[in-house]
Amino acid sequence: MPFGTPPSGGPLSRTRRRISASSLTKYLRCPKQFFLSNKLGLSSPKSISQILGIVLEDSLCSILMRRPVSINSLNELRDWCFNFAEEEAKNCFELGRENWESSIWKNPQQSWKDVEIDELARKIKNGLSLFLEEVEQCYNSNGGPYLEEFRKGKSPFNIPSPAWGEEPIFPISDKVRNFGMRTWAEDEPINWQEGGQPVTWIEAWEIARPWVKDPRVHQPQRLFHPDGWAAGELDLVLRWDGKIRIIDIKSGNPSSKFAESLKHQLNFYAWLWRETQQNQTVDGIEGWYLDDKSRILHEILSDDELIVLGEMYKKTHREMLDLGEGPVKFPDDYPVACTKSAGCFWCSFGQNDPEQESDYLKQLENTEIVISPPSQKIGEIQSRVNISGTFTGQWGPLPNHYAEPVLGAMVSVSGTHITIEESEPNAFPSLHDFSDGEVIIVDALPGVWRGNPRLYLDNKSKIISQKSVDDGKLNDYQMTRIGLMRTRANVEGVIVSIDYRSGVKLDEKPWSMLNMHIWDGNHVAEIVAFGSSITSQMLETRPGDKVKIVSAELGWRSGLPQLRIDQRSTRFTKLE
Repeated sequence: MPFGTPPSGGPLSRTRRRISASSLTKYLRCPKQFFLSNKLGLSSPKSISQILGIVLEDSLCSILMRRPVSINSLNELRDWCFNFAEEEAKNCFELGRENWESSIWKNPQQSWKDVEIDELARKIKNGLSLFLEEVEQCYNSNGGPYLEEFRKGKSPFNIPSPAWGEEPIFPISDKVRNFGMRTWAEDEPINWQEGGQPVTWIEAWEIARPWVKDPRVHQPQRLFHPDGWAAGELDLVLRWDGKIRIIDIKSGNPSSKFAESLKHQLNFYAWLWRETQQNQTVDGIEGWYLDDKSRILHEILSDDELIVLGEMYKKTHREMLDLGEGPVKFPDDYPVACTKSAGCFWCSFGQNDPEQESDYLKQLENTEIVISPPSQKIGEIQSRVNISGTFTGQWGPLPNHYAEPVLGAMVSVSGTHITIEESEPNAFPSLHDFSDGEVIIVDALPGVWRGNPRLYLDNKSKIISQKSVDDGKLNDYQMTRIGLMRTRANVEGVIVSIDYRSGVKLDEKPWSMLNMHIWDGNHVAEIVAFGSSITSQMLETRPGDKVKIVSAELGWRSGLPQLRIDQRSTRFTKLE
């Protein structure tokens, strides 16, 4: 099955606690790059290649989902799909241009004027040529082992390869509004031959068609590890010959500086497939490069090797989670920066390496930042507190503000009721083990949500029953008075990165999120705003702008502070 059931949060619940192929390869290239971009969330200027990589893949998959008619040879089939490549290249160009122009932070050295439609068409045709090799093999194999099953109108797969003439498969169909009222079919029928007849080129195309990410499906189409700590999104899965081959599509060529990561990426997919498909081992892993029509094959690991690889992933995942805590010093020598790995942008900041630093980073280093009242230094934000109280209730898992399912409870502290919640899904799964009695909560993360104080628990937090602690040792825990617990922050500094995302949730309701990072010359913190809290002034903010933020709500993400904008109480001001 090419995808699994996604978490209930959908796009907004892209937790930073889960390992993926992209985060793994980034970590293997440079742990500091992973920490700054994946865990802290620092973005970098959008590049044209990033946008084209996505839209080119979608355009190629869109053509693969079509059905040919009146085709009697391989040459006719090639001419037919190449004609669509010309059309898709124009769509690809326009969609990419819209994405580029709407990007809130772009590479200043790049221009969309340099993008050529003919070049996009060439790359799409190269991808089609690689698939036509599969169609030709299918034809020469007389349709492969599933020919007669297809001719009887049956699919050999639980999730069939998507086609424009068929209804799409949604991971959670009951979340799709008006599903039963929609018409998905298009006038692209497939004419199957009678049983026992030689396969036709039309049938060979239909049988060889791979599973691809269906562009009609807005829900995540990923594989999710049963234990929830890993996930992967496949580009293409070939299944026509009775074997499972996982393909990753690359818009560049094998000489790219990112090419060394392909093997690690494909091995991760092969391992994840085995973990999610009842120990089924894939039969092939390949990279398809659209720039030069290269097909790069990598050796499949044995079951024993995949088991060892899974243990390495688990260990790496733990290392990822343990990187950094509290306000992040910036720049810092932890983890050690490589400065030269593919995709590194922030690693060279503060390293005094003029050959690696961009003009933006050099300018940022020379920025003078003055902190004025009532602002505080980011490094002074309170990160861990201890409290004692009594459990008065529990609930969940219920959605948090990211729509992620988390456990929660209420604790009474000196007559004041405080909500306690997991900082992220499965961050503190034993929360409900302490359903009553007096407890000491150690190393909780202080915060606030909708004006009410809240404590967040993660894997470094503890809950201890007061009955198990000797009276003489109660004083060993330095308690924080609820009235003195900081739940908001006033910060001032320069915006060093910014990103804006929007889309629809699993139920197709719209969402939008703006995240920025503010630097006060010593530490950096993430700022987030959701939906109506995103103002025009924020959208006009750019890296390098100085801002002051008063009364931001204090939250936490992967153990790092996250300042949240509340339109009712937070004041965001751009400084001259």
